[in-house]
Amino acid sequence: MRKIPPFLLAAALAASAAAQSGRRITTQPPTQIEPQIQAPLTSQPEAVSAVAPAELSVLPESLLKRQLQSLDKGSFRLADFAGSVVVVNLWATWCGPCRMEVPEYEQVRKEFAGRGVEFIGLTVDDPRVSSERVKQFVREFNFGFRLAWADRETAHMLMNGKNVIPQTLVVAADGHIVSHWHGYSRGHGAERLRQTIKRALSGS
Repeated sequence: MRKIPPFLLAAALAASAAAQSGRRITTQPPTQIEPQIQAPLTSQPEAVSAVAPAELSVLPESLLKRQLQSLDKGSFRLADFAGSVVVVNLWATWCGPCRMEVPEYEQVRKEFAGRGVEFIGLTVDDPRVSSERVKQFVREFNFGFRLAWADRETAHMLMNGKNVIPQTLVVAADGHIVSHWHGYSRGHGAERLRQTIKRALSGS
């Protein structure tokens, strides 16, 4: 077998390395993009950033005084209902659990009519493309809550890092949050809301 002289072997290796350097492929891991909630600027909210803040005990003044655009016309503020127990429900037409929850909550609303409880439904649907779909949803489910659009900042503040819907907050007459929960529990949601409202009304 014929041996290759050392200097020729070294030259061949150097040439090979030079040829490879011009077509090296580097594979980098995909960039991890932190999703942001897009309510109501997209048809479907995405996840909120990583770490959830501490649980709110009261609604911020800036949130209480924000003008919320009603589905039909006009606007209102959460501060308008100071002195009443306030139930806030975040929902959307594309949210399957919301569709199951709304009829149960509507029954609870009727039970507390005239008892100092204000029921507010804020949709994270995009008003630019979902107006008719939202109105159809309201008619279909006979949704009797006071209804408005949740802009992006309002949704962020109310969700407080919990990046799912539906979400429900019950606020006592003195402004303290009695309970805040997310998700839907079949067969239990209405009773949970009912008992939480009773607690708020009793001041316990």
